[in-house]
Amino acid sequence: MSEPAVLEVRGLRASVEGKEILRGIDLVVRQGEVHAVMGPNGSGKSTLASVIMGRPGYEVTEGAVLFEGEDITGLPPDERARRGLFLALQYPVEVPGVSVVNFLRTAYRSVKGEEVSALAFRKHMKEKMEALGIDDQIVQRYVNQGFSGGEKKKVEVLQLAVLEPKIAVLDETDSGLDIDSLRAVATGIDRLIGPHLGVLLITHYQRILTYIRPTFVHVMMAGRIVKDGGAELAHELEAKGYEGIRRELGLEETVGAPAE
Repeated sequence: MSEPAVLEVRGLRASVEGKEILRGIDLVVRQGEVHAVMGPNGSGKSTLASVIMGRPGYEVTEGAVLFEGEDITGLPPDERARRGLFLALQYPVEVPGVSVVNFLRTAYRSVKGEEVSALAFRKHMKEKMEALGIDDQIVQRYVNQGFSGGEKKKVEVLQLAVLEPKIAVLDETDSGLDIDSLRAVATGIDRLIGPHLGVLLITHYQRILTYIRPTFVHVMMAGRIVKDGGAELAHELEAKGYEGIRRELGLEETVGAPAE
């Protein structure tokens, strides 16, 4: 059996428009593990997701992002995706005029680097849809156009299933979801988790962790990871709140914390 793929963040510091947001992040995520990064607004969680995936506009000033031992800090997002990284966006964008099925097939060809017939891809996609309980009509519609928040996140999960990455970064997948949509989306993610998929799950709240049990929980404040633990740390956060954890650790109150 081959060694699991590893995403490693080493001493990462990053800025946006000259303002430092990440202030020294160290993190290791392996296939088969679920890491939850939790923190208040402005702690830098979404910035961490964006820097890992190489989204434009973020300047790495120190440290590195490594994947399977390779320094990918300077690689563009498409190259990171081809290596097996995936980012689910907090706010999925609309793509008018492009159906979900065509979008997914194009993404699959780009990431896998191989041509696939329409019939073969359709079979692959249908298997994933059936496993996730996603209706056929949703893939005929234009990407996210007129979609509810829950439908947008379901398409993100379907994209994750179809592309089969090694490590997935899920940026506040629970954002804007009602109780029923949260259950459906989180259950879909949980079905995909296994020895071949590692997950870095970024969230404010413990509620999504009711359906997705993390291997590790990391608390992030003011651009740093200030506390690590197991699944029980999420329950501690729920009981104490971020302010309680801040006081417990003797951290100074941050004024004007960096934006996400």
